[in-house]
Parts: sequence; C-alpha cells; structure tokens
Amino acid sequence: MPLDQKPVPAQPSADSGPDSGAGLTPEGPVGPGTAPEGTGLAPAREPADEPRETASAGAPAAGGEAWSIRQPGPWTHRDLAANGARFHIAELGSGPLVLLVHGWPEYWWAWRHQLTALAEAGYRAVALDLRGIGGSDRTPRGYDPGNLALDITGVIRSLGERRAHLVGHASGGTLSWVAAVMRPSVIQSLTAVSAAHPRDLRRALLTDRRQFAAFEHVLGFQRPWIPERRLVADDAELVGQYLNSWTGPSGLDEAAVHAYRQAIQIPSTAHCSIEPYRWLLRSMARPDGIQFARRMKKPITAPTLHVQGAADPVLLSHTALGGGEYVAAPYRWRLMPGVGHFPHEEAPEEFTAELLDWIGRHKE
Repeated sequence: MPLDQKPVPAQPSADSGPDSGAGLTPEGPVGPGTAPEGTGLAPAREPADEPRETASAGAPAAGGEAWSIRQPGPWTHRDLAANGARFHIAELGSGPLVLLVHGWPEYWWAWRHQLTALAEAGYRAVALDLRGIGGSDRTPRGYDPGNLALDITGVIRSLGERRAHLVGHASGGTLSWVAAVMRPSVIQSLTAVSAAHPRDLRRALLTDRRQFAAFEHVLGFQRPWIPERRLVADDAELVGQYLNSWTGPSGLDEAAVHAYRQAIQIPSTAHCSIEPYRWLLRSMARPDGIQFARRMKKPITAPTLHVQGAADPVLLSHTALGGGEYVAAPYRWRLMPGVGHFPHEEAPEEFTAELLDWIGRHKE
C-alpha cells in the first residue's frame, strides 16, 4: 500500500478494553522490519531484544469516516530511519528545510497550517512524529531528552540536509533547545514555542509553587500504568479535557481535539508519550538528571525565536521568560496576548507570520 493511501476503517478486536486501543491497528504493510514501498530506504536494523511497534493507525471517526495518522492533504507521507528507529514525517515544498516538532498530546498534524504556509513561502516543510507517537516507532527505551534530541538531528541528516530551521512546541520545544546544544552545527535557527529552556523549567519546578501546580498532569503521570489507562478511557475524554482547558479564548476546533483523542488511543502511545515526563521529574536528583542540567549551560549559537502564549496555563509566562540568557546569538521574545498553550493552532496566521519573518532573516 502506498504510504499516502487512505486505509479502510479498522475493526475493533475481540479483546479490546480501555487500554487496548480498540479499533486502532497498524496501517498497511509498513512495519519495523520492512522498508516503505517507493521510499528507497533499506529496512532499519532491528535489535533482537528490542521489539518495536509502528502504528500509523486507521479507525472509524464520527459519521463512519476513516480516521488516520496519515491524514490526506497536499503533503506527502513517508517513513525514514534515524538514530536506531523509524520515524513518520509529512513533507511539503522545496527549499531550505524547516523541521516542525510537535508537543504533547499532539502529533505531526499540529503543524498543518504551517506546512502549507512554509511551502508557499519557498521552504521544505517537514512535520515529524516523535518517537513513540503518531506513525513513528514505539521503542521500549530511549525517551530521555538527549536521545530524543538525537532523533531530531538524525532525521535532519536522513532527509539529506546538512542544516535545518528547527521549530518545536512544548515538549518538542524542550527537545529543540537540547538539540541546539548537542548538535549546534545542524541547527540554522531555533524557534521554541511554549517551551522554557530546560534549566529554567528545572529551576521553576524546584522553586516555584505556581509552576509546580500548573504541571499537575505531569505529577499524575509518575504513577505506573494508571495514567495510561486514564488517558485512553472513554474515548480519551481526559485528553480532550486537557486540550480544551489549556487554550485561550479562541480554543481548538472540534476536528483537532477529535484527532488528538484518536491518536493517543493507538496502542502503546499513551505509555510512550508520557515517558519523557517521567524522566523529567524522576531524574532531578539522579546523576543523569544533574549531568543533563549542567550540559545545558552551554550557550546556544543558533538565532532563537521564543514564542509564548500570555494565557498559557501549563507553562507560565514567567517560567519561559529569560531563555535569552542561554543564547549567544540573536534572540527574540514574543508574547502573544490572549493565546494559550498552542499558539500555532490558536492563532495560526499571527504565529506563522512571526515564524516566516524570523527564519527569513536567518536563511544564510
């Protein structure tokens, strides 16, 4: 099956339950040991002791229409190998590469507005599904920020590019900060959206009661297995509640909320998607967490645009403010009034105009 072909609706399995991802099955013959048809990619090497699950799922949506991770549009869907895993991307346009990295609980589709706008402006726009989410591999390990950042820079290399403009939202924004520290030569410019510098976030979680309370959902993720079951129960109703409560007055449209609720129900996604948050809190007093915080002191050499919604109830504005302290390059702070946690979806035209202006200034 070609990668951009729309799958038929999947049928619920007989043993479906609240954590089974009922009706959500891998799409087509693409799996961890097979190369997608027409891509020219060799199969990714599969360690014998690390089974993976690739889930580009299709499921019946409201009204009987098929829902799929590989949603149709002007973009092209394909898989590629990087950093020991297989990643799904949606790609549109040609020119300098702009890599878009989603946050939680979203997947590549969060960037649908920017994909078309960037392509029209003369860029090669690529939206990535992070490890464990959307159509990318679900691996048993590898959810610490260092490895996830190497996923991002590895995807840039697998796309055949030497450098890229990197845009990341929320958890994807955090990883973008990390990637700019770990592989500075690969990042041409950085745009962090609703994402504090990792050292600022660590400091706020240790010292700021307001920010700690705003991360209540992350605290809930620390329990074993219970969070996964809650996230997928009742057609992922809890995810819908999070999305609606984290936005400003404009909110998210119903189609977007429905899509993210469907995506979290793909088997293993709920577990894999919250593993980075477990690492975040559990590592704070461990040697690996302390070493990571020290490593993030290294100045960022990429020109950096820092976008924050003034009405964001998850990452508070005063937590994000101050990221320029770690940037040894041009830095711009942009606070968007009346916008919540998802500037790229709540105010897509305003956000995209800001993004295009920034990367246009740093093409060379």
